[in-house]
Amino acid sequence: MTSLPRGGAATGHGGARQRRAIAAIGVVSAGLLVLSACDKPTPMATVTVGDDSVSSETECYHDGDEVKAADLAKCLKSKDIKSIKIDPDATVRFGVDPDVADDEWTILMNGQPLTDSSKKTYRTIPGSVFFNQQYGASGNSTLVSIKSGDKKVTGLWSFKFKKDD
Repeated sequence: MTSLPRGGAATGHGGARQRRAIAAIGVVSAGLLVLSACDKPTPMATVTVGDDSVSSETECYHDGDEVKAADLAKCLKSKDIKSIKIDPDATVRFGVDPDVADDEWTILMNGQPLTDSSKKTYRTIPGSVFFNQQYGASGNSTLVSIKSGDKKVTGLWSFKFKKDD
């Protein structure tokens, strides 16, 4: 038997416990610092046809502030516009983040409004609309955009629709 007082054997471990606590606080602090340095991601817009979908963030979004006309023109001419094949007999589903829906959004086809503005996060349109000359379509591809904002444009997400026969 030892003659140490009660709990006396554990006194040598207090320094190790303290170092672990300080290390844990350091790791948490470093993680928070890294997260605070990150930019807030822009809201997403998604187009779904059957089992296929494509999602996109945009450079044409300024946290709810108005996007300048010159910036919108650049976004419409971007080389990074994602594409999806559309069967004219299929239903095309559009989805936006709640932040975009709160600001109202409109679906544009070749720059012209195709729908009225909406505060819903989800809308559907028949695929045949996107290749119908009556709605301004020509050929086998169409530029479809989602415009955020009713009175002022606060965001723009574009997709290239390609006809899938």
